[in-house]
Amino acid sequence: MKFATILLLSLTGAILVQSTHLILGDASKKQLIYHTSSQYRSIPFMKKVKNVFYSSPDQRSINLILAYDNLHTSATATITAGGLGHTYVNIRLKSERGFALDYDIVIYS
Repeated sequence: MKFATILLLSLTGAILVQSTHLILGDASKKQLIYHTSSQYRSIPFMKKVKNVFYSSPDQRSINLILAYDNLHTSATATITAGGLGHTYVNIRLKSERGFALDYDIVIYS
């Protein structure tokens, strides 16, 4: 069991280093509480910045956050408030200059 956990963490680390996806949390406790797709059109020569807010109506603690860049660009997703262990999260999405944003955001409790 320990070996599987170490392997999962090392693979997650490799994914975080080589891509722009955001993966935070414990994958063993999964109950989907929120899923959205955030798509925003590009503006030539400009970076697009959008915030995605989630607050649990029934006060469930967040255990896993996945923000997947569908376009595989150099866009970034960062947590600016809340997150793991909280009942709310604010995710800031920032596109590459001149490119659109297309993220799938999934939150598990």
